[in-house]
Amino acid sequence: MIRQNRIGLFFGSFNPIHSGHMMLANYMLAFTDLHEVWFVVSPQNPLKEKKTLLADYHRLDLVYKAVDDYPGFSVVDIEFRMPKPSYTIDTLVRLQERYPGSVFSVIVGADSLQSLHKWKNHTQLLEQFRLLVYPREGFDAGTYAGHPHIEVVNAPEIEVSSSFIRRAIASGKDVRFFLPPKVYDYITEMHFYE
Repeated sequence: MIRQNRIGLFFGSFNPIHSGHMMLANYMLAFTDLHEVWFVVSPQNPLKEKKTLLADYHRLDLVYKAVDDYPGFSVVDIEFRMPKPSYTIDTLVRLQERYPGSVFSVIVGADSLQSLHKWKNHTQLLEQFRLLVYPREGFDAGTYAGHPHIEVVNAPEIEVSSSFIRRAIASGKDVRFFLPPKVYDYITEMHFYE
């Protein structure tokens, strides 16, 4: 029997990708049944404002720099070639068509469950895909607790955010230990978020 490859899809604008993202992906790979974690860089989240968003390809490049040399991590730019805004369910269907031997799970924060009802075709998503939910302060699985396709993962709570990083850089703070080294170097070199 051929083993199905279990892949966790970590969607995000990654504006910028930071050490918290990397720690969470590392946890998912090491402590769940996933074989790989794919970082799916989203050009535009339909539920977020675009005004503070670094250009798509810069964010994609930062994610490539972050995951470079990490076995089990990959970067996916599929949403760059899809209609915008991109919707998770459309991306999942496209990936399933492209990789029929893989089983995909979506990695989301508990805070995202609060707005899951606003996601395009969220019922279809919950019927066809597993959600691996990591803890976020002040949020729980709520009405989705006990759902057969929602697995709450006991990952450590990591309270660093991309918006914190952007604000810190804009105010001249040293954030080198909040970012993967190659990401920090590139952001500094390019003067992003200043």
